[in-house]
Parts: sequence; C-alpha cells; structure tokens
Amino acid sequence: MSDLAIRAVQLSKQYRIGAAKYRHNTLRDQLADGVKSLFRLRNRRKRDKNTIWALKDVSFEVKQGEVLGIIGLNGAGKSTLLKLLSRITEPTEGRAEIYGRVGSLLEVGTGFSFELTGRENIYLNGAILGMKKAEIERKFGEIVEFSELEKFIETPLKHYSSGMYVRLAFAVAAHLDPDILLIDEVLSVGDLSFQRKCMQHAKRLQKRNATVLVVSHNMFSIKALCERVIYLSQGRIRVDGSPAEAIELYERESRLHIAPWAQRVVGGEQDRQGIYVTDMQLLDESGHRRSVFDYGDRMRVRIRFNAVEKILSPNFNVSFIRSDNVACCNYNTAMDGVTISCVFGEGSIELLTPPLKLTAELYTAHVMVWDDKYERLYSAQVGDTFHVRHDVLNTHFGVFHESAEWLGVPDGDKASRMKMSGGVER
Repeated sequence: MSDLAIRAVQLSKQYRIGAAKYRHNTLRDQLADGVKSLFRLRNRRKRDKNTIWALKDVSFEVKQGEVLGIIGLNGAGKSTLLKLLSRITEPTEGRAEIYGRVGSLLEVGTGFSFELTGRENIYLNGAILGMKKAEIERKFGEIVEFSELEKFIETPLKHYSSGMYVRLAFAVAAHLDPDILLIDEVLSVGDLSFQRKCMQHAKRLQKRNATVLVVSHNMFSIKALCERVIYLSQGRIRVDGSPAEAIELYERESRLHIAPWAQRVVGGEQDRQGIYVTDMQLLDESGHRRSVFDYGDRMRVRIRFNAVEKILSPNFNVSFIRSDNVACCNYNTAMDGVTISCVFGEGSIELLTPPLKLTAELYTAHVMVWDDKYERLYSAQVGDTFHVRHDVLNTHFGVFHESAEWLGVPDGDKASRMKMSGGVER
C-alpha cells in the first residue's frame, strides 16, 4: 500500500438540474422546503427526474510516480472527478483515498483576488494550497521566474490576461512540491512554449516520484506525458489502459460531434440544427482514403450533409486545426468564389485543397456552415484527424512553409557577386 497515491472506490456525484446556487431564503421559502422534504421522504425510492449523475461508479488506483491522463467529450465527468479528488466537492456516493500532499490547477483564477498584485496573490494562493510563509518566501524568486511575469508582479491581477493567470497559478502549484498534482484543461489557455515548459516540469515531478493527473482535450499533450489513460464517457470509465487504446476510442466517438466553442450558438443536439454533416472523408487526389499526407500532397475532403430546412446562400468552411489548437488554414466557398443559392435535404460537396504546405504534425479537420456574410452559424462539427509528414519541417518552422525567392544584393559600392544555386544571381 506504500506505493499507492490515489484510490477511487465507486466514486459518484449527482447534481440537481436547475437548482439555484445563490439565493436568500425567506421564511416562506423555508416553510415550502420543509413541506417538500416530507414528500421527498415518502418518495425516497422514486428517481428524481431533475437530477443527473455527472460521475457514476468510478473506481481506479494510481501508483506513486504515475502520470495518468483523463480524456473524454465535454460533460463526460473529467473536471468533476478532479474536484472530488481535490476535495473541492464531496461525492454523493463512494470515496476517494489520497496519500500525499495535493497541488491542483483546476480553474483559471481559483484562489486569486483580482484586486491584489501578482506578488500578493502568490502569498495568498500559496497559503490556500498549504504552503508556509517561510516556504513561499524561499521559493518566491523561482515562482516568479517560472511564471515569466517579472515585469507584472506588482500589477493587480485585474489587468492580467487569462494566459497570465495560468502562468502564475501553475508556477505556484508546481512549486508547492506536491506529491500529487492535478491539472485541468486550463493549460490550453497558455501559449505553446509555456505549455511545453509545464509539461517538462510535470516530467521532472514524475522523476522525483510525484503523481500527476492531467485532464486535456489536447491528445498531443496526453501522448507526450502519459503512460496510462482513462477515457470517461457519460460519467463512467470506458477504457483504463494504454494511451493508444483510449485515444483511438475517444477520436472514434468524438467524430463529427459539435465543436465545443459552437454549442452555445448552434445548440448541443445535432439533429436539431438546420443543417449538419453526416459524413466526412479525407481522401488523396485519386480518391483513396488516407490519414497520412506528405508535405505537398493535395487532399480531397468529401462532405455529406443533411439540411432539414432550406438554407439560403450556405457557406461551407473546412478548417485544419493543429493538435495544440492552432487554427492553421481555412477554405470556404464564399471566399473561393463558389456561390450556392440554396440547399435542402441530403447532399454532398467536395473540397480539393491546393498542395499542403503545412509543417509535419497531427491535424483535425473541422467543418462549418455559415451564411455567405458570416453573420449566422448553422453548424460546426469536428471531423477526422490526419498527419502531415516531412523529414525536416516541423512546428519549429512555424505553421506552414512556402519556398521563397532569395536574391544576392551588392554591399554598397562593392561590385561583388554571390554564387547562388537555386536563387537569382544579382
């Protein structure tokens, strides 16, 4: 048992839908609640239709030194699980056993005061996490250096960006020297270089036998960090195994789901949208299905859709999103000079891209349907993933690479010439 860091035993969390979080109870409210409680006692075995299980019967163990990834679609219960493990909320059923000092980075701004400066918030947040004042003072310089916020440390947090919050919060949580570090999706707010810095720090924590739990939609981070992954679906564990096994199921079940950022606009149910994509295929120029493309290849994106209502002047968009959520390029009918007057019922459309000049990485194809003026969004869905392959060009070279023309320029009055191969001699 000495090598055990976390044990979850049938962890379950139930929430009441539509329950008011903040209200001032009057005497009438209290009397009404008392009457309601009598009826609840009489119908204790009757299922309450106004409740939902965010997590149900989740059991697992994590050993010291493990880096465990937790993945799943929105609403799968990932953040609820971390809140139960960090004691922010209590389980409805089951229990969680934690062995060691816990550091958590769950929500941007948690444990911070926006009116206080960065310096003051380091002391405040450190104290909330359980650090002694002497420990904070000893590590203050390291925390500030790690956060890269030296110039802003005397600035109130209300002037910080969300990325700056994350830098400060992670720096404090990481220097707690926790036995267990819980990291939620907030790291996606930081820039790419800081995400890598955090990943490197998590690996250093692992080397000193600390346990790390990471919740993320970024499969690149999960693959790079984790040796084991739990895939949650509708509050239950579907897979507890290798990253490859869990990620494969995640990507298969997330295919063509509604993009998280668009749910507030188009709704959460696909079949209630005016138009939605029923199938997407990524093909090579000859029409064969591919998941790996070489730099310079052309790609066919074949889209089948169902318009349940008449959509006037639809503008079909396909975007390629890198695994670190960088939007790399977008093709759309409106800007490419294609006019579609109306669609209704089932149909299909196909995009043939120019030669792909993206650097080598993993990408996801997103498909959207706007109107031709980009004023109304009808649909936004996440499609298939694909790799671009190149021996040299990777993300260190940026998003894409196009060959340029290089010219030899004389230096002042000197009539020197440069011998160039492939460029233009001048």
